[in-house]
Amino acid sequence: MELLKKIVEAFGPSGREDEVREVIKNEIAPYVDEIKVDNMGNLICRKKGNGKKLMMAAHMDEIGIMVTHIDKNGFVRFAAVGGVYPQNCVHRAVKFENGTKGVISGEGKTAIRDWNADKMYVDIGAESYEEAAKMVAIGDMATFCSEFIVMGKKVSGKTMDDRVACYALLEAVKKIKECPNDFYAVFTTQEELGLRGAKVAAQVVEPDMAIAVDVSSVGDTPESNIVDLTLGKGPSVKIKDASYIISPQARDFMIKCANEAGIPYQLEAASFGGTDTGAIMLTGTGVPSATTSIPCRYIHSPQETVHLDDVENEIKFLVKMIETKV
Repeated sequence: MELLKKIVEAFGPSGREDEVREVIKNEIAPYVDEIKVDNMGNLICRKKGNGKKLMMAAHMDEIGIMVTHIDKNGFVRFAAVGGVYPQNCVHRAVKFENGTKGVISGEGKTAIRDWNADKMYVDIGAESYEEAAKMVAIGDMATFCSEFIVMGKKVSGKTMDDRVACYALLEAVKKIKECPNDFYAVFTTQEELGLRGAKVAAQVVEPDMAIAVDVSSVGDTPESNIVDLTLGKGPSVKIKDASYIISPQARDFMIKCANEAGIPYQLEAASFGGTDTGAIMLTGTGVPSATTSIPCRYIHSPQETVHLDDVENEIKFLVKMIETKV
């Protein structure tokens, strides 16, 4: 639990994943044969095997905001970095990489329901431009301040998307007993800005099969949209989303592994969202690809929430696939 908390709380908006990458790198180093960091900042970890190249990818970045303007009274205007929903920002605390903290609010003459990035600002406690400019600069990024909380078998924090998947992939690597595939665990950058890191990492690895590990929205809360995904019933085999349709080869491989290991899983067909699979599958002449997701409530909010049983079953699922010949 402490390692999950550490990974979730690390600072790492898109393009600034250094801190979380170092946490993962230090943890995974004893369990792999090679580690490299490519020009996009992707962490590529190889466990050598004699079989085909199997790549699993989980993204390290989180959503955030970037300073675009400081006014004469010291209020900070910002742009979203990734899918930041205005309703999740109202009067929420944020923290910049240098430690400066502030509160997001919006223009008083505009109704809260109409607030968007153009109508919102960060109050960092400054009383003038000069004071604020000593605290933050144009281009600085901030992420939500959030408490990591345990609620029975559920845990909640600011970056379950996708740090819980990074954690699951890291823990799976630790548990590998045999490796018939030439296996690559890849922790990617800038997924929230359009699957950018995965596109480059896949060109480096050139996998024969690839599986992204991510989170997916559920349909198990009051009056929610109809989504056949529920917390506590196992990780998903994602059939489609807005970025891809699963490869039949990868689908059959995943379902075979889950059934053989007795791992509960859910089939998921989403009409929205995207994962690193959407970029990886287009590498070279095409890569048989798929996604497995951990069900998650309140995605892209300061308190994304998952079920620990799903996390444990995801780890078992990943281990089974890694130890099964592609």
